[in-house]
Amino acid sequence: MVPADQGGGLMRADLLTEPLDGLDEALAAVDAFDGALTAGLLRPRPAQATGLSDLAHAVAGSPLAGTVTEAAEKAAAGAAGEDHLVALAAGRAALLGSVHDALLARAQEATGRTPGDATVSAPAGGQEANLQAAARAWLADLARAGWQGIDHDLVAGSARIVAAMLPDPALRRLATLLDGFAAELAASCPGATLERIPARRWADLWSRAMLLTLPGTAGTPATGTATGRLLPLGVDLHEHATAAQAQVHAVFEPADGGTPRLVRASVSVPKPDTVVAAGVWQLLRPHMSLLSAVGEGRAMDVTDMPVTGEGDLIWSDERARTGEPADAFATARVALPTAALPPTAPLDRHPARIAVPVFLDGYTAQQDDGTVTFTFASGSVTVDTDRVPAAGPLTPEAVARSGACLGLLRWDAGSFRVQPLAVETTVRKKPVTVHAGGWAAGTTDKAGARAEKAATDAVAALRERAGRLLRT
Repeated sequence: MVPADQGGGLMRADLLTEPLDGLDEALAAVDAFDGALTAGLLRPRPAQATGLSDLAHAVAGSPLAGTVTEAAEKAAAGAAGEDHLVALAAGRAALLGSVHDALLARAQEATGRTPGDATVSAPAGGQEANLQAAARAWLADLARAGWQGIDHDLVAGSARIVAAMLPDPALRRLATLLDGFAAELAASCPGATLERIPARRWADLWSRAMLLTLPGTAGTPATGTATGRLLPLGVDLHEHATAAQAQVHAVFEPADGGTPRLVRASVSVPKPDTVVAAGVWQLLRPHMSLLSAVGEGRAMDVTDMPVTGEGDLIWSDERARTGEPADAFATARVALPTAALPPTAPLDRHPARIAVPVFLDGYTAQQDDGTVTFTFASGSVTVDTDRVPAAGPLTPEAVARSGACLGLLRWDAGSFRVQPLAVETTVRKKPVTVHAGGWAAGTTDKAGARAEKAATDAVAALRERAGRLLRT
């Protein structure tokens, strides 16, 4: 972190490796429930009943205790109704929420970060739609069959529900989740032949979808407005075969002189599988001018930009204009230490959601068998170079030669890791900065330029074919 005399504090890497009281027990209870869900709840066996009771025992000291205990008993007897399955999903989500809170508190302690307001306004409630009830019924059928019992007929039952939900903006969040979940299940049918089942992931998707069927949970979050200066830190790019998303992490300095805070701005686009590497920027760039500002190393001035309580900007180019040059590492050294972390909405409290922007300095980088480690005076932390995107100039080799790093502190596979967003390193004996989003505004790099040209040709060909189809 930033030296103490500059308003920051040293990275306590030792805290990131110290055990957390109750963490293993909480995750064991989640795994036990996930095992019961894997085999299905139509005719539970003794081992499944034990997994259900473990979940109930783990939430015994919470307000959900009575509801989850009753649901676990009903499920163990093979008599669980939809309300009981919702209660089990809520218990599981609450347990992982407690893990999220404990890990986030440890990350804040290790990095010397300041938490923001701990409360988030819940979305406005509403009347339950028939489609939500239909989705809940389908999810209940999945739970009764279990992942080992899924088949194409069962999974296909979601298709009409998703198709009917998509035109309604209020249900699109749930529809998108169900659509992706069903696609994963369909690709794995029949479940009885699977050698390996992603039990944690599918249970995550199932429980989240089950809770989103409740009235109000999938509503639009409460928003305010933000007016001031946006200082980008870096871009977290996610690329899949048919979609891409760029999430910009930044420090927001309010125009009224209020406390700076961390915010995010995201843009997602569908993409053909022929567009890869730097070509994805061509699809993302037209939808958010902030990406060009990041690539050019500039700040942005925003006026009345909608922002949720969780610090997510609902981006509108009409409310933003490019500002002065702003070096991300200067922002990290000066503004990041005093920027407050945004709170997390109750439904989003999950260990996988942890992504704390950090600035790391004063470490020794080591690479062993492809694994990069940053070693500090107080300990070491593993660097997740697998998250470095191919659509930028940042490489694992550059990370391994670095002396300073801007990244996201995450918790994955049972430990804290750093996802690099940018590094200060040496190239040909000269100090340089290399950003994962360095090509967001375009590039003269040969490999990047070739990918951009290939993307231009692919998109042009697809548009021409689409136009031909529309004309016929």
